[in-house]
Amino acid sequence: MRLPPLTLVLGGASSGKSAFAEKMVLQSGFAKVYLATAEALDGEMTDKIARHRAQRAGHNWRTVEAPHDTATALSRIEPDEAVLLDCVTFWLTNLMVDDGDWEEEFDVLLDVLLQMRSPVVMVSNDVSGGVVPENALARSFQRIQGQINQRLAAQSDLVVYVTAGLPQVLKGQPDFEPVDDPW
Repeated sequence: MRLPPLTLVLGGASSGKSAFAEKMVLQSGFAKVYLATAEALDGEMTDKIARHRAQRAGHNWRTVEAPHDTATALSRIEPDEAVLLDCVTFWLTNLMVDDGDWEEEFDVLLDVLLQMRSPVVMVSNDVSGGVVPENALARSFQRIQGQINQRLAAQSDLVVYVTAGLPQVLKGQPDFEPVDDPW
């Protein structure tokens, strides 16, 4: 499978988007780098991270933990590697929790993404399908995540939306077969 320079895989929570993105990178023939942005701040996240690591076991992934300085980690990727950035949503969450300037940080991240010599597959949550949250922080997060997803989609060569594990191409011409049942 030939990966385009920049791919965005969107979907709701637990939609199968990460498994789909992993399969894309696995089938690429490149050396595989998993760029992890999640932090294990509680037991639930610790378990989720462990499940994701177990899914990658035996497939020769190189894992880079970069919950905060994701752009720098991306800039260190070798041309013969394909990157799975999982996920943009946790990157934004980390930034907002730290009161970072999301616009400035996103501009840096996007600049690095556009200069990459390696294919990058990004995973991000689609937050547009739910209700408008009741509190200001959640509404701000929803608005910013939506803006980031729109900007990433505009720059991506391939955009895929995953629902119930099923991919739907929104933009671009994919060079892949439908993903086999991950179970």
